[in-house]
Amino acid sequence: MPIIVNLDVMMAKRKISSNELAKIIDITPANLSILKTGKAKAIRFATLDKLCEALHCQPGDLLEWGPEADAAAPPQAHKEAL
Repeated sequence: MPIIVNLDVMMAKRKISSNELAKIIDITPANLSILKTGKAKAIRFATLDKLCEALHCQPGDLLEWGPEADAAAPPQAHKEAL
């Protein structure tokens, strides 16, 4: 997935533990772990809002876009797949 989650980086900058952040934003530590590891398929705006409030940051501090792993394939390979 080309969306990169930098939640762990921001948590380290703010010196906050997973358990502490999970309590503050009222989600389970397991769900926070899914977000932290980038395994989440989606995030609710309400959750993103709580994360930004708790970490005093912007959504762009937590999320960024990057090319997919298979983007290194030659452009012709992508056209043939279509």
